[in-house]
Amino acid sequence: MYSAIADLPLRIHTCSATRNQSQTTGGFDRVTTTISLYGDGVVGRGEDVIYDPRAHREPQTTVEAFALTGTYTFDEFSSYLDSLNLFPGTTPDREADRHYRRWALESAGLDLALRQASKSLGDAVGRSYDPVDFVVSTTLGDPPSTDRVETLQEHDSDLAFKLDPVPAWTPDLISELASTGAVRILDFKGQYENVPVAQPPHPELYEQIVDAFPEALLEDPAVTDRTRPLFANVSSRVAWDHPVTGTETLEALPFETQHVNIKPSRFGSVASLFETIEYCETHGIQMYGGGQYELDVGRGQIQALASLYYPDSPNDVAPRAYNEPELPELTQTSPLEPPSEQSGLSWRPADGGQTPY
Repeated sequence: MYSAIADLPLRIHTCSATRNQSQTTGGFDRVTTTISLYGDGVVGRGEDVIYDPRAHREPQTTVEAFALTGTYTFDEFSSYLDSLNLFPGTTPDREADRHYRRWALESAGLDLALRQASKSLGDAVGRSYDPVDFVVSTTLGDPPSTDRVETLQEHDSDLAFKLDPVPAWTPDLISELASTGAVRILDFKGQYENVPVAQPPHPELYEQIVDAFPEALLEDPAVTDRTRPLFANVSSRVAWDHPVTGTETLEALPFETQHVNIKPSRFGSVASLFETIEYCETHGIQMYGGGQYELDVGRGQIQALASLYYPDSPNDVAPRAYNEPELPELTQTSPLEPPSEQSGLSWRPADGGQTPY
């Protein structure tokens, strides 16, 4: 796949950066930065999804420091990014932030190169865009209840969910959720460290979840001497997200990998993302798309990639409206239909305007 886009000409005349901010169902204000690269009368965009709001304070000054203007092939542009300090005058709090910013720049560059060639990514790699099945990732409140699940199901009775079990889940709540038959993924968040969403291992909770949801994927459990036996007979349902940043990480997971959550920004480079997708296809690993509360073009990019490579999976790429605390009118249901025309890396109009996704 990478060879199909590596030699695309890329001409950058100028660039800009815009700060985005919105409340989320995760209980925090999300801040991201849209990076826009301009050349030959078209624009390519990427989204920096670093979670620390301080990383988005002076986006225009930051992007200007990279001196991106010039003429490249896409591969030369990627190599140029290798030489840059993407955090001038500061140090990121987490190594993942380097990948997030690198992806924002690379995705903007690829988006622009494709548009300058009057192509979509599908055109370039010889694949068609298919309707995308999606699930909705949501929290259940404090104290947790089924209220939000019920509200969303009133909109679409066939809607499926990705939920994050926490110790506050009671046996009654677990039973109610299981009775819906709509929970496709349980994300234990046991692979994170030193971040607000991290969950320590909870063997008792794990056992309840494994038993109550016999067909759901079990994402990112913390693997310890106490928890490993709980997954011994259900390892085919274990899925991985946070640890996956390239092919080498797939080969270092605690269980044989059968399901992987693909979050493009975790890979940093387009080459690493494409290499990982090809690895999964070759080794029969089911992929599904994951979101990171994108507020702009990044959401359309993860939907477009899901459409090309894993459209029938339980993709956590629902339209942005589903992530808003006060649900607006929800006009889109799963599967998500591709736009009638595609250009560039993302699902958005060729003139660079935003889509409702």
